[in-house]
Amino acid sequence: MNSQLPSELRYTASHEWLRVEDGNQVVVGITAYAQSALGDMIFVELPRPGIVVTVGDDCAVVESVKAAADIFAPVGGEVLAINEELEARPEQINEDPYGSGWLFRMQLQDPAELDALMDAEAYHSLLQRNEAPF
Repeated sequence: MNSQLPSELRYTASHEWLRVEDGNQVVVGITAYAQSALGDMIFVELPRPGIVVTVGDDCAVVESVKAAADIFAPVGGEVLAINEELEARPEQINEDPYGSGWLFRMQLQDPAELDALMDAEAYHSLLQRNEAPF
């Protein structure tokens, strides 16, 4: 398995990652693969805290020198906070996609939705099969 994929995260086929934290809160970002395929980030449009999203909703946009990409909600719930630092420094997504480049924090509505997400090994297999949309 690819050692660059944090094993504690869950992944989507559309290249979002999710980290479960205390109290059914989750942090969402895009994978290293996604940021690399998109190139240097120049703009981020994040969801408004307080909105409630369902799985698969368009909830953010990242724009790079190559393209713009929609970010989809990996789970349903209320957006609690956004990474405001990205407004001034969207390149943090490129520099540290699994750390300071996180996008938003949510309150997970249904923990069972986590079962539909991939673990690091399954996501790595997806990338190896070249089934990625980028």
